[in-house]
Amino acid sequence: MMPLSMAKTGETVTIRKITGKDEVRQHLAELGFVVDAAVTVVNELGGNLILQVKDSRVALDRGLANRIMF
Repeated sequence: MMPLSMAKTGETVTIRKITGKDEVRQHLAELGFVVDAAVTVVNELGGNLILQVKDSRVALDRGLANRIMF
C-alpha cells in the first residue's frame, strides 16, 4: 500500500485503508473518503492535492493525503 500523496495527476485509485485518530477518519469519511471508494487526483498545487471523490472535488493537504492508503 502507498499513501494517496504518491498518486500521479490523472490517476484513479481505490482506497484500501485510512489511518489516524478516530476524529481524522470520521472527518475524511464525511468528505467521502471511505474504504473501496474511487479517488482521482485532479491536480497538485504546492504539495496540496485536488481530488475527485464521488461527485465533488476536495482539496487535501499532504498530511491528510498521507493517511489515505491505496
